[in-house]
Amino acid sequence: MAHPGFKMNPDAIYFVPLGGCGIFGANMTLYGHKGKWIMADCGMGFADDTMPGIDILLPDPAFAESLKDDLLGIVLTHAHEDHIGAITSLWPRLKVPLYATKFTAERIRQSLSEVSWGNQPQLNEVLAKGAVHLGPFGIQYIRMAHSIPEANALAITVKDVGTILHTGDWKIDRDPVAGNVTDENELKALGDAGVLAVVGDSTNAMVPGHSGSELTVQKNLIEIFGEFKNRIAISCFATNVARLQSIYEAARRSNRHVCLIGRSLWNIDEAARRSGYLKDVPPFLDDEQADTLPPGNVIYVCTGSQGEPRAALSRISNDDHPGLRLHEGDVVIFSSRAIPGNERAIDRIKNRFLAKGVSVITDRDAPVHVSGHPYREELKQIYGWLKPKIAIAVHGEHMQQEKHALLAKDCGAEQTVIPSNGQVFALSKSGAEEVAQVKSGILAIEGRRIVAIDHEAILMRRRIMYNGSVVVTVVVDDSGALIADPKVTAMGLLDDTGELDMEYMQDVVKEIALKIKNMPKNQRGDDEALSELVRITARRFFNERFDRKPQTRVHLVRV
Repeated sequence: MAHPGFKMNPDAIYFVPLGGCGIFGANMTLYGHKGKWIMADCGMGFADDTMPGIDILLPDPAFAESLKDDLLGIVLTHAHEDHIGAITSLWPRLKVPLYATKFTAERIRQSLSEVSWGNQPQLNEVLAKGAVHLGPFGIQYIRMAHSIPEANALAITVKDVGTILHTGDWKIDRDPVAGNVTDENELKALGDAGVLAVVGDSTNAMVPGHSGSELTVQKNLIEIFGEFKNRIAISCFATNVARLQSIYEAARRSNRHVCLIGRSLWNIDEAARRSGYLKDVPPFLDDEQADTLPPGNVIYVCTGSQGEPRAALSRISNDDHPGLRLHEGDVVIFSSRAIPGNERAIDRIKNRFLAKGVSVITDRDAPVHVSGHPYREELKQIYGWLKPKIAIAVHGEHMQQEKHALLAKDCGAEQTVIPSNGQVFALSKSGAEEVAQVKSGILAIEGRRIVAIDHEAILMRRRIMYNGSVVVTVVVDDSGALIADPKVTAMGLLDDTGELDMEYMQDVVKEIALKIKNMPKNQRGDDEALSELVRITARRFFNERFDRKPQTRVHLVRV
């Protein structure tokens, strides 16, 4: 048996978040009892523009990996990438069975088909409202409404200790168009039986009211589609099958066909139909088929609602998409919300469309989107049903977690916890107690490798992005005297073709040459000392002239 590094009380369930706390995305949570463990979700996160060259973030699974055979399986709540997207990167380090309902399993299979070892994981399909038994854990799937089919909460029960409800992502929507209605009766029954702890979604804990219904979006799209006669492009989260259903219904009412543009939309369409969704929706058109129809007879559903530069919507805004051009009088509808950190990228796309005379409609202009996460009134409802002893706020940044914890306390929770990734809590009938800290952190997919987020290559790119980069080449003889003028390359700082910048270049060359000339002769023979003198001189020059501290490298050649 692998030892977790702390003593485990047999009267407690151990809760260890490795991702999803203090950050949106990268959800990964461990539950342990008597040396055995399960993992809930294995998701990825998304980098922002402070991490140049990085798109995907991952939770560090080192602690989970150290459990070896005592990690019994990964139980997935639903198919969003922030809950399943790390499987293709991290499963080879864990090598445990996967458990998911049909639609989530279909999405996992699609991802696994793209890696060479994709046939190795044991992927077990769980029936709707089904149960999984792993070691001491009984895990009951409870249907929850969300912006994707088959979202589930996990009721995790250990005999003689209690039940923890891991909510996953959820909301209350009695007209979700496609997918689950939150199983109110099951949740109430769970509460009546007694809930030790709720580990819950904090995403919208700061937002008053109710998140709204997908049926409302459908009704508004019907109205909006009827107002326009030219091309209509609409972008939404690709995984929102209910939104695709709503778009189809609104298009049908306005005598239009629906065309999908973007690979991820086609993947979702395939997974949804294989899982029994979109039964009454005829096959969508591709862009070549849509080209044969008048512009006013097509709704184009495009990927790229979050401003992704390689997605369809961004390319269309740049007139760089082979299948679609938008012109003055056309309209783009953003049927989604901006994930924090993506606002500027999305605004750039909007501005490019507006400059062409293309109208832009967002959820600020009309009710074209509802969130898949609970607002405050929904959180109050679920706490009224469950009546937990302990409320643990996850799935959000600290400010959302804090508001969630305060609300849970007001709803009657005896104890609230705002965890950080890597903290270990023992949950028992006497309450929640922090007992240890394990290795955690965020990893980044860096090209074809996975590295820590503080890897020197990432930090250097960030510094270069803000401060530029300087390379100085110095050729000296054995005594350290210059054989030729230093050569300076200042990337992100100087324009070699600009007259003023050429003067700056001459100045820095002169200053470096002067410093070398004035350096004591007995020190010029030391390569390290000479290189450091040149580096400091160049860096100080650009700091004084441009208020920048560039990454500075020196190539010293001694002949």
